[in-house]
Amino acid sequence: MDDRDEPQDLGDERGERARGGHRGRGPRGGGRGGRGGPGGPGARRGHGRPGGWQQADLPDADDAGQWFAGRLPQGWFDAVTVTVDREEVLVVGRLAGLDPDAPPAEVEGRAGRFRAETREQRIEIAQEAQARYGRAVSWGVQVGERVELFTHLAVPVMTRLRQPERSVLDTLVDSGVARSRSDALAWCVRLVGDHAEEWLAELRAAMTSVDRLRAQGPQL
Repeated sequence: MDDRDEPQDLGDERGERARGGHRGRGPRGGGRGGRGGPGGPGARRGHGRPGGWQQADLPDADDAGQWFAGRLPQGWFDAVTVTVDREEVLVVGRLAGLDPDAPPAEVEGRAGRFRAETREQRIEIAQEAQARYGRAVSWGVQVGERVELFTHLAVPVMTRLRQPERSVLDTLVDSGVARSRSDALAWCVRLVGDHAEEWLAELRAAMTSVDRLRAQGPQL
C-alpha cells in the first residue's frame, strides 16, 4: 500500500482514503465549501449563491463530527476534531494517554506506532464515511499544539488575476517568501485565515442561517 506522508493531490495512500466513487473529490461544481468543528457549519452550502454549489451535489455532512465520535474505537483519542469541506473530511485526534509536553522523539514514535497499528481499521472507517458523506477521509494526530497529518488532499484551485494581484504574488516569489505563484497564493490564503478567523466564522454562521431559512421557505 502506498504510504507517503507528503500532501497528495488525489492519489496516494488510497487505502486510507475511502476507495470508491470519485476517488476523493466531490462532484464537479464551482466554488468554495464550508468548514467547521464537528461536522463543520456550512458543510453544505446553498444553491444559487455565487461561488456555491447545488445542495444536491453533496450529501449533508453536518453530523460528521457526531458520526465519527460514535464510530471511532474507544482508546484511540482523548478528543477529536472533524473538519469538513466539499472535497474532504479531516479527522484529527488527540492521542490518548500521551503527555502534551512529551519530547518530540516520543511524540514521533507514538504517532508512528498509532498509524501502523490502526491502519486497517482506519481504512474501514474511511470507506464507510466516504459512502455516507461522498468525500475523501484524511487522518492526523495532535499532541499539545503539534499536529501531524497522515493523509490529506492538496487540491488545485484555478483563478484569474489582474496585474496588480499578480504583482503581489511575484513580490513574494522574488523575495524568497514563496517558491512559485502557487505557493504565494497559498501563503496569502493562510495569512487571511490567521488574521481574519473571527470574521470568517461570523460569515460562515450567517451563511448557514441563510441556508436554513431558504430550506424552510416554500418549495417551487
